[in-house]
Amino acid sequence: MHVTLDMPAAAPRYYQTFHPDTHSVRDELEGGLCRRDASIAPKFLYDALGSCLFGAITQVPEYYPTRTEQQIMARYADEIAQRTSQARVLVDLGAGDCVKAERLFGRLRPRQYVPVDISTEYLRGAVARLHTAYPDLDIVALGQDFSQTLALPDDVGTEGRLFFYPGSSIGNWAPEQALAMLARIRAACMDDGSGLLIGVDRVKSPDVLVPAYDDALQVTAAFNRNLLLHVNRLLRTDFALDDWRHLACFNAEASRMEMHLVATRAVTVNWPGRCRIFASGESIHTECSYKYQPQDFAALLDAAGFSDVAHWTDPEGWFSVFHARA
Repeated sequence: MHVTLDMPAAAPRYYQTFHPDTHSVRDELEGGLCRRDASIAPKFLYDALGSCLFGAITQVPEYYPTRTEQQIMARYADEIAQRTSQARVLVDLGAGDCVKAERLFGRLRPRQYVPVDISTEYLRGAVARLHTAYPDLDIVALGQDFSQTLALPDDVGTEGRLFFYPGSSIGNWAPEQALAMLARIRAACMDDGSGLLIGVDRVKSPDVLVPAYDDALQVTAAFNRNLLLHVNRLLRTDFALDDWRHLACFNAEASRMEMHLVATRAVTVNWPGRCRIFASGESIHTECSYKYQPQDFAALLDAAGFSDVAHWTDPEGWFSVFHARA
């Protein structure tokens, strides 16, 4: 459907397609906990409190990705604005508090802003703040698990869609899953003026990587352990925080950082109809963050159907920002 956006902005519209209290969510959590190597998908880190804690993580000295990405965007702002000059609709994937996208408003001047996030309560608060600050901006907010599907409402403009995926969140998926995600984004680009602006973390020394996921203030540890409280609500498990400690490590063979929750003693976790026994030292894998060489990520973009790839980085070569056209 073609949508014309040359009209006064209405109040923000909010669509929620992700509902945490569903059988599919409980089945996904239960399946992960019952695997031989237990895991919980990283998207469940982002309830309202988890989203706030992640915001705090971006402020700790050890966490370089956010500030490095921000420095790249500022240093190359003119080039990025020129590359994205046809953008009319800014689709912000994993929007969180919407601050990263907000920094683009001045140069890109989008007609419509579409923040997408799984943390629906947190997103509503961010959208309310933005509407007050930018009353003329048309906002269509989407509470969606875009790791499963990327379906934009009919009132999202089809011309000049710029998908913005900052913060190296694409690294939460293995390369084959990242390729599938990029292909979904490419399929949602409806015209030649559409494209993708994405942040990607790069391979570097574990001396830099590990502290970024295990900061001295233990904000990341609180973020990781809060996942258990979220699962307690969703699956009615009886995780006790004192039974689990945070672990961050670099898997050099897979080129990824990993976060785990490690049992501090033998413990049985119960939920309706099921239980899981964890031995002391056994872990639940909660997050991966894959690190890329620029040429490898550019190849993923090409395989997903994007073209005319541009790439910017910082002086240390720690982080990359890519733009690719549809």
